[in-house]
Amino acid sequence: MRVVDVHAHVIPPAIVEMMRSGSAPDGIRLENDGGRSWVVHRQGYRYPFLDAFHDVEARLAVMDGTGVDHALLSVAPPLFLYWIEAAAAVDAARVINDAVAAMAAEAPDRFTPVATLPLQDPHAAVAELRRCIREHGMTSAQIGPHCEGVPLESEAIRPVLAAANELGVPLILHPYYVGSSPELDDYYLTNLQGNPWQTAVAASRLILSGTLDDLQELDCVLVHGGGHLPYQIGRLDHGHRVRSEAAAPKQAPSEYLRRFHYDTLTHRPEATAWLIAQVGPDRVLYGTDTPFDMGGGSFEDQLAGAALGDQELEAVAHCNADRIFNLKESDHG
Repeated sequence: MRVVDVHAHVIPPAIVEMMRSGSAPDGIRLENDGGRSWVVHRQGYRYPFLDAFHDVEARLAVMDGTGVDHALLSVAPPLFLYWIEAAAAVDAARVINDAVAAMAAEAPDRFTPVATLPLQDPHAAVAELRRCIREHGMTSAQIGPHCEGVPLESEAIRPVLAAANELGVPLILHPYYVGSSPELDDYYLTNLQGNPWQTAVAASRLILSGTLDDLQELDCVLVHGGGHLPYQIGRLDHGHRVRSEAAAPKQAPSEYLRRFHYDTLTHRPEATAWLIAQVGPDRVLYGTDTPFDMGGGSFEDQLAGAALGDQELEAVAHCNADRIFNLKESDHG
């Protein structure tokens, strides 16, 4: 059975060279500590710099080891760069997208590139999305669940969502962390609980603001199994019934669960099986978060114990990804 990983990150070689030379945007650098190499961001966030981030042969070896046939390559989320000046962000997004596309082109039967967009300049972000489609054949973009506190459903960012809606381009919503978060600084909670919380908040806002009613073709992929959203959807339904502040959507919030796609990365097969039961096997996609240390296991490990038939397993493994990301026959490896 062919397996497509829709949640896989890179720091392409062109950006690595900039990091090594000290010319990377916002001072991102490489640092040696304890015999290991680390990616270090100006705000203090750091993570191991593995060869699989930038070396195609190393990445292919990881994929082969976990049974992944094809991967969508998206830039590591701390490189969204939403916090830098807009003109610099626009230039950086162009450089990053060209570099991700170049990396994917080294093994086009195994990789599909995903765009990043400078959300702090929404009109430039739309132009960059169109350029990535035209010049690189990209069929999706990865964005944060907010842009430095500006929510996705805001009028400021609406042009980006409207363009994705018009173009039929799915948006992969991925949390990002580059600074301190009150009450989450200890125990790595900024990732362990902060990431799924950010995803749930962003999706809830898209529902409760009526944005999904306005943009009927908007397709958002929620990583980390949708975060806390599926588990707390009943609470949103109750609020929709009893609170005027949550009354905007035309239907109960639970009716919008199938407006999203979700990856399998819950780190617990029982949770992934429960998610599939709630939203349907046609809305769930295999994802690993490779090569971060918070990544998940093989398709078999993530779906262990799920009571799915062969057709449903095929849907999660690759058919859903083929459909929403418009993967071509030549990409099937």
